[in-house]
Amino acid sequence: MSKEYRLQAPLRDEDVQQLRVGDRVLLSGIIYTARDAAHKKLIQALDAGRELPFPLQGAVIYYVGPSPAPEGRPIGSAGPTTSYRMDGYTPRLHSLGLKATIGKGKRGQAVRDALQANNAVYFVATGGAGALLSQRIEAAKVIAFEDLGFEDLGPEAVRELVVRDFPLLVVNDAHGGELYAKPKLKK
Repeated sequence: MSKEYRLQAPLRDEDVQQLRVGDRVLLSGIIYTARDAAHKKLIQALDAGRELPFPLQGAVIYYVGPSPAPEGRPIGSAGPTTSYRMDGYTPRLHSLGLKATIGKGKRGQAVRDALQANNAVYFVATGGAGALLSQRIEAAKVIAFEDLGFEDLGPEAVRELVVRDFPLLVVNDAHGGELYAKPKLKK
């Protein structure tokens, strides 16, 4: 039976260990945005021995390219993007302390293995509900890679978000569980 948890980011090992596939999480705290172009730059920085723009230990990365903020709001529509585009980068980030990612869709085997090896988790946020999800974001600021975008939007730029009760579902847990796994048929 699935459970519901209220967690605070950055996440701790014990936060992740208790989670199982199908659990619902209301996440509060600081999370970071990054899509594929930003992930490429993060890995390039690591390869060059440079410091990343945010600490990976306990971090949560949200795969999102938000729309412009309407007047009086910190961010525009902020729905998840397809996660597999980051699969080539994600295992290395998990090995350095990344505790969770948020997106939509299935993850590859290398990511699922990295979740188990590094006590991490993959959450999904509801696709198509970006305007609703943005209401759970209290603050947003660009912290890196401002050049990854167009005009003033910078949808690929890395942002620091402050979220409160951001609704998530555990799809891959640190124990090898997968919500999208096909059930085994009895013979």
